[in-house]
Parts: sequence; structure tokens; C-alpha cells
Amino acid sequence: MLDPKRLSVVFAVAMLPALLAQGPSSDVLVIEGGTLVDGRGGAPVRDALIVVEGNIIKTVTRKGQAAYPSGARVIRADGKFIVPGLMDAHVHYGEWLPELFLAYGVTSIFEIGGGGEWAVAQRDATARGKIPGPRQFVAVGSLAGARIAALGGVTAAEGMLRSRFVVDTPARARDVVKRYIAAGANMIKVHRGPPMDVYEAAADEAHRAGLPVVAQALGPTVYAREAVLAGADILEHAAGVSYSIAKDPAKWKGWGNLEEHSLDPSPFADMDDAKTADLIRLLVQHHVYLEPDLIAQGRGLQKVRERYELQDYRVLADPGLAYIPERSRLKWLQNFSEFDGEERGVVELREKGWQNSMRFLREFVNAGGKVLVGTDASYNGWATPGIGLHHELDLLVDTGMTPLQSITAATRNIAEGFRILDKLGTIEPDKLADLVVVNDDPLADIRNLLKIEYVIKDGNVVDRTFHSWFRNPLPDNALEGATWVAAVKKEIESMRTTAFGQPPPAIESISPTIVAEGSPALTVTIKGAGFTRRSRVSFDGKPVSFRRVSDTELKATIDAELLARAGTFAVTVTNPEPLQRPQWGGTSNRAYLLVNFK
Repeated sequence: MLDPKRLSVVFAVAMLPALLAQGPSSDVLVIEGGTLVDGRGGAPVRDALIVVEGNIIKTVTRKGQAAYPSGARVIRADGKFIVPGLMDAHVHYGEWLPELFLAYGVTSIFEIGGGGEWAVAQRDATARGKIPGPRQFVAVGSLAGARIAALGGVTAAEGMLRSRFVVDTPARARDVVKRYIAAGANMIKVHRGPPMDVYEAAADEAHRAGLPVVAQALGPTVYAREAVLAGADILEHAAGVSYSIAKDPAKWKGWGNLEEHSLDPSPFADMDDAKTADLIRLLVQHHVYLEPDLIAQGRGLQKVRERYELQDYRVLADPGLAYIPERSRLKWLQNFSEFDGEERGVVELREKGWQNSMRFLREFVNAGGKVLVGTDASYNGWATPGIGLHHELDLLVDTGMTPLQSITAATRNIAEGFRILDKLGTIEPDKLADLVVVNDDPLADIRNLLKIEYVIKDGNVVDRTFHSWFRNPLPDNALEGATWVAAVKKEIESMRTTAFGQPPPAIESISPTIVAEGSPALTVTIKGAGFTRRSRVSFDGKPVSFRRVSDTELKATIDAELLARAGTFAVTVTNPEPLQRPQWGGTSNRAYLLVNFK
């Protein structure tokens, strides 16, 4: 962990540009001049004047038509263009992604994966200025069918919220949705696999709470058409569309069983025009939004692949991003060559499917359908965070959308689809002050959105440089080694006695997984395997007292002084020598207790 004094200096420096942006004597920020593209879809407004008080837009008018305080910070935007803060509708957030998003004007992201309590803590700490980064909206976790578990997908233990719960009945669906809502979810995510009645129950419970439902409807019984009828609001990956419009659905039955197929456009090669028109009518009638992830689906098939690849390389070559792990750099850059070396028939099918998917989107938009810009960005995902969103915008223009429609898909449409249009998505009075100022006209060329002069989030001008010393004060608290734990448990089953030595310990879950800094002494329940009378428990490398309940459960006491500061702290169990299976080691995998900011 970082030294607390060093941490306070690091984040004081990180927040300095935002503090300076407010000016010495006023919390008023004025953007004067420039052409305003407000996100509402109308004609741009020349010589705009925008007055921001604190983090709220107070006035949007023309230059010279409103007064503002003499101590206001004024940005002269003559000759420039102003758009709402950009949004990425499909992200799996990572602890070291904040600077990448902000540098490219992405002021809001939608974490639709399974970040659990950690995602909620990141969202809240960022909102309170404890961590620099984009505004976050989170799903907490997701509902999945039993086949996700059967296929090796990560599922959540009953005492945890992270990742996916296997849900096979409507009653179970309602219970899980309520659990996510209580944890602070901004949306409800239904993953692959659940039957129709589960979708319907989840959607009903979500809508009662005013939350949207995001679905990855890839079968085995629910695809795009069924998800729409069940109440889904947003189809991530435009999932299930290709199956629902296939000439021969039987040919693609089971296509969604593999993770890689969720982003493979091949089924679009079997596109039926009559089914396409019918599905588009249904989508538009039910006001369902499509989030297609073109940059992810097209990996290497895009006609400008080399340009995207070079832009990503230049971003990642910045020495200020030295903290990004090498595995992530390689994954992002290899996305563009993923299909290289495939058999020609496979590539041709994907190419045809890719072109048809672009045609489908064009017809959907022409019929009044609304697209959301998303990238599926993550630490090991299908797009480089931040700049990948600009590639997605570029690809939407390739489908036939205008630059204005693409900008609207990255701003207003997303806010509308996720039911936060009263706060974000357009530049209007009483909305949160997230804006991007660029140097050339993005309506003439969408790529001009990359020519960023200022990014403003919450009324503060963002420092867009990368800092090699950046560290997230709340590192990810994902449990380590779930596959390893399963293997250890199987190994322990073969041991009948400790007379030959101690078993290897393994942690399957801890509860709670999150507390606030300054909490009183805490009892943590540790569940797993291989716990004996000689086991020892450590918290942040320090031994703590505990009580052994059984060989699968321990109760550890974390004293108040260990909870005095925010951070992510490892919990481990160690068994002493002699070990009955020394090849497994004597120390467990690490579980993490997240001590959140107060």
C-alpha cells in the first residue's frame, strides 16, 4: 500500500488543475464564444455563452446576452466547438483506467459488468473527489442462466455481490434485483441464459425502481425479440439481433454458448430482409436502444484498421502511462490482428456478417431507432479505453449516420436510455456541467472530436496529462484464484487426516467485503477449505486474532486501528509446516477487504 502522506500529496496534485479552474474568488466558470452543439439534435449555435456555477450549468445563451461575475474563470472559445461530455455506454471498469477516459473527453461511463461493492465504492469515491476519473454508473452484478456456471463463467457466492448470480426462477430474479438495488445499482443487467419468465420478473422489478434493464440476450431461449417483449431497455452488443433475423435460426442455435461468439458478427451473414424490417419495427415500437460495440465486433475487419492501431500505439507509448500493465497493452493492440491467420472461409463469413451488421444499424437509425455508443472497454477488453470511443464514433459514421447523430448517440441517447437525461446528456440549464471543447468542427468530420482543447467535468477543467505516479487509492478487491481454490478443495477431499501434515488453505469468500474508514473493530467471516487448529489469519500482512468454527469457516477480528484509513487490504490464511501437499504451498489465495472512504 502507498504511504498515506504520499497518497495525500499525489491526489492533491491530481486535483490541483480542477481547483485552479474555479478561480481564486469565484466558483463560476464561463465559456464564451465558440459554436455550441448541445446534444439535443438541433442546429449548432454560434457565439455561445455558457455560465457554470459550481458543477451546474446555469445559463446557455449567446455571447453578450448575459452577465457573469467579474471574478469568474473565463474560457475564450471563439473558433472552437463545444459538445456535451462524451459517454461510454459499455465499460468494465479497472482501477487504472480513469486518466485514459478523461483525457479523451469521456466524462461518464456505464459499468455494466460485475464490479460488486468495489464498483460502487469507485463510483462514490470519484463523485466525492477522492479519486479523479469519469462519472460512473454501475450495475453491481448481473443475472445469468445456469449454463454460465456450467460453461465455467464466474458466478457470485451467496455472501457476495460480485459478478453473476445464477437465476432460474422469477422469484429468485426478484430477490437478486432487489439485492442489487439495495446495494446502489444504477441499472439491472441480465446476462446470457435465463429463461423468458426470469427476464420478465427482473424487468418488472427494475422498472418499479425506475431503473433500466441492460440485456445480453444470446439464448438459449431468449434472443433479441424475446428480450424486447420481456421488457429489456438496452441490448448490449446488439445481442441476439443477428439470431432473431437469421434466415435459418437452427443454423445458429447455441451460438451464444461461447464468450467469443457474443462479439462475432458471423450470424449477420445469414440476414433475412423481411425479418430485419419486422425486428426493427418491434425495437422502435418498444423504444429499445441498441449498443452495438462496433469497435469490438469488427476487430481488424475495419477498413481503417491501421489508423486505429497506430493511434492506440501512440497513446500507449506515452511514458505517463507507465503504470498500465503490459498484459493490457498487448491485449488492446492485438485486438486488431485477432482474426489474422484464420481460415479464409471463416474470415469471409465474418466480413459478410460485419457488413450486414453495419447495414442493419443504418436501417434501424433510418427507421427512428436509437443507438448508444459503447466500446466494451476494460483492462483486457476489446478497445483501448478513451480513444476507443472515438473509433466507435467514426464507425457509426461509416454506417451512414451523420456526425451529429453519432455525437447524439454518445451523449443524449445514452442519458435517455439509462434514465438520467434530467442530469446529463445535453448542454442545458440545471444540468451537470460536463462539456468538451474541441478546436475544429466535429459536424464536418467526426474525427475532429479528437482535437480536444478542454475537458470539463463537474464544472472543473480536467488535467488531461497522464501521470506515471498515478495509483488508485482503492485497488480492485476481486478474490484471487477462483480456479485455484476449486482445485485445492478437490485436493483436500483426498486427505483424510492431518497426521501426515497440514492441508493447503483456500479462501472462497469473506464477509463483509467492504466497510468505511474509521469503523470500530470488525468480525470477518472467512469461508473456504483447509482451515485447522494451527491455521493463522493475517490482515494487510499483520496477524490478527480469530476463532475456528470449522475446517471451512473462520471468524477473524480486525481491530479498529487497522480500519483507520481507506484502502484495499489482503486477508490470508496460513498453515504451518509440515504440509501434506507442499506443492500447493502453505498460504491461501488473497481475499480483500475494501475500506471505503468515509
